[in-house]
Amino acid sequence: MIRFFAEPHDVSAKSIRLSSKDSEHVRALRLRPDESFIVCDGKGVDYVCRLGERDDGTIAEIVDKQRSIGEPSVICKVYMAFSKGDRLDYAVQKSVELGAHEIVLFESERCVAMPRDIPKKIARLQRIALETAKQSNRGVIPGVTSGGRFGTMIAEAARGSELSLLFYECENNLDVKSVLEQHFPPLRKNETYEIRSISIITGPEGGFEPHEVGTAQSKDIKIVSLGPRILRSETAPVVALSAVMFHTGNL
Repeated sequence: MIRFFAEPHDVSAKSIRLSSKDSEHVRALRLRPDESFIVCDGKGVDYVCRLGERDDGTIAEIVDKQRSIGEPSVICKVYMAFSKGDRLDYAVQKSVELGAHEIVLFESERCVAMPRDIPKKIARLQRIALETAKQSNRGVIPGVTSGGRFGTMIAEAARGSELSLLFYECENNLDVKSVLEQHFPPLRKNETYEIRSISIITGPEGGFEPHEVGTAQSKDIKIVSLGPRILRSETAPVVALSAVMFHTGNL
């Protein structure tokens, strides 16, 4: 079903005012008055709607509402280092598809390239997040932000989640499967996991500097391996997030 997002203040008891861009899209689709579509308030509630009486695509009449089924039970923040080219486009798109709640970009010492205009880059990636959220049946639009340099980011990641994982290619003792099985064992009926928020931290093309890993350890962040193969900077956050979603029952 076609999906749009609306600002919460545009949602009333019986109708929703669509943005000018979405109104244009509705008109381009030539929806019939009896055709249903979804408008989400961005807070996890889906409204089943039809065209309003004006029939110009600006007003959607609410037929029914329900909780968005596309939101995972765990809040997962993905922290990924800036990388060159269009690698971030891919990583952000796939992270949104998989259920990331928020994506934070940061500068690490081994970053190969940094965008000249970070706000412009962030705005572009936020548009990608919006379009992906529509396509993948999400109930929220994950925010894409800049977390600054590594030290600032790592402090925020440590205090912002109940479990924080930094994925490091030189880690030989703790693998992702072991740490997730420890914190997310199979549940019995009516049980829920105690941990509801996770931070995933992945590095740039050149990997993390050892002292950066040491800083993360000093903040009680777990250093974890993704296996014996070296993953690309755009692949690592997607694989890590997939593992988290699988072990928490969200895949």
